[in-house]
Amino acid sequence: MVMTTIYGATERQVATGKDILRLTLRDAVELAQRQSPSVQSARNAYLAAKWNYRYHLANYLPSVTLTSSHYINKVVNKITQSDGTALFLKQNQQGSDMALKIAQNIPLTGGSLFLKSSLSRLHEGEMNTTEYSAEPLVVGYEQSLFGYNSLKWDKRIEPVRFREARKRYAEAIELVAANTCSRFFTLASAQMELEMARQNYAAADTLYRMAQGRYAIGTITENEMLQLEINRLNEETNVMDADIALREETLAMRSFLGIDNDMDIALTLPDSVPQFEVPIDIAMSKAMEKSPDPEYYNRIMQESKSNLAVARANAGLRADIYMQFGLSQTGPNISDSYRSPMHQEYASISLSLPILDWGRGKGRIRVAKSQLALTNTQVEQGMSDFRQNVARIVAQFNMQVRRVKMSRLTDQRATQRHAVAQRLYVMGRNSILDLNAAVSEKNAAHRNCISAQQTYWTLYHTLRSITGYDFENNTELWISE
Repeated sequence: MVMTTIYGATERQVATGKDILRLTLRDAVELAQRQSPSVQSARNAYLAAKWNYRYHLANYLPSVTLTSSHYINKVVNKITQSDGTALFLKQNQQGSDMALKIAQNIPLTGGSLFLKSSLSRLHEGEMNTTEYSAEPLVVGYEQSLFGYNSLKWDKRIEPVRFREARKRYAEAIELVAANTCSRFFTLASAQMELEMARQNYAAADTLYRMAQGRYAIGTITENEMLQLEINRLNEETNVMDADIALREETLAMRSFLGIDNDMDIALTLPDSVPQFEVPIDIAMSKAMEKSPDPEYYNRIMQESKSNLAVARANAGLRADIYMQFGLSQTGPNISDSYRSPMHQEYASISLSLPILDWGRGKGRIRVAKSQLALTNTQVEQGMSDFRQNVARIVAQFNMQVRRVKMSRLTDQRATQRHAVAQRLYVMGRNSILDLNAAVSEKNAAHRNCISAQQTYWTLYHTLRSITGYDFENNTELWISE
């Protein structure tokens, strides 16, 4: 029975009763980018940053707030009279109020402008009277002078933070693909090691059995016979070790891809690699535009300047102003409380000036300046390392195509040499040492061929993660939200 998925094919293995998931490299990358735990973590981090940015944007939009409160106050209070005597008087009050307020933050100044309308009711139970107080319209403004303007600095920092998060998510998607390529070829190498071990064991066993007959008639020495037996035992041990290693790599691959089913994975290696070269100047331009690292360095620089602004604001003169103008009136009923409203005005200013703080304010400023200088140095060094890293990856990638081609040719020649060496040994025209050398060269060539492809595809997706660009198809990389 064969069940086809969008990633590959799943089929039942008759011998063990377990399912086999057949994957190509593209299948594995698509599967990892869709459901691997690493991608899920990256997506959740991006969504958190996205909603945090929306919260930031909401601070610059008008807010409308409706508040209401109700209370009952039944107590006996001690009231001092005008002649100095005191009386205990009962109070029986019921009150309620409601207010509608529209506020708008002003990023340029850091203040807040508001419009407010409110209505209050107070009922005196002892005197059985009711009064209403209305403020039909009140306009006010409040602001901290010489203080830290968080709205202005957030407007500089938060967009950078969100762009960094978005680019970090796109980078994470491609880094998952690069990690998938590395794991794919690691598993392929483990499968190849088991297959090579089985082939080598079969060949060693065949040669050992043939040698027994030749030893019996005296055409080979005892030393050579023992060497062939040792080879057979070593290859049998290699089969067991390779089988254990393959099981471990299969478990690791299933965990990375988010596959819960207990199934084996059979890989199909790509026949070729894309033949293209990446221009260093275009790669550098794309990296500066699409990589999250420049955004990160920009953000930490702005945050360091923000910390210096906080230190300066807290070390000097601070002043808070509050003013409101509006209309108000009272009356025994609601309609009277809105009739012929009177003007009301209120304004206040509060000052705070540190006279003696034993240099704490200046100390905080100097610390913030030192941190800003340190951050500036880190940013310059970080950007220099970033450019060097981009250039290094581009150079390695452009060279890796030739390495893949050479490793495949070497693999073909080593396989041919092994076949010749084995045939010559059977004919008695080659020594056991030559045969062992041919086996070692064939195994090393197989491993180098897998390793060269692993390095190529890992660099391929690493380059895409840094530049946000598909150089093979000359298209921008986009992520879905």
